[in-house]
Amino acid sequence: MQPMPNSLKIKLPFIISGFASFLFSVWLYFIQDQEMAGIFVGLWVPSIHSLGTLLLTPVTVTNEAREGAVSRG
Repeated sequence: MQPMPNSLKIKLPFIISGFASFLFSVWLYFIQDQEMAGIFVGLWVPSIHSLGTLLLTPVTVTNEAREGAVSRG
């Protein structure tokens, strides 16, 4: 069995959290018959994935941006 790539290891907590949130929302909505709670928890999925994107996307600063920040500051 091949080892898991590092990029996947870093993303895995966000993927698992989003999927767990999805399953929990389905359970609330259909099994517990709590529609509003199920919808609320279902909205966590894109929020979790957006947080993962925000934290894991590298930020690159170009020379033009640096020069612009220096001249404005």
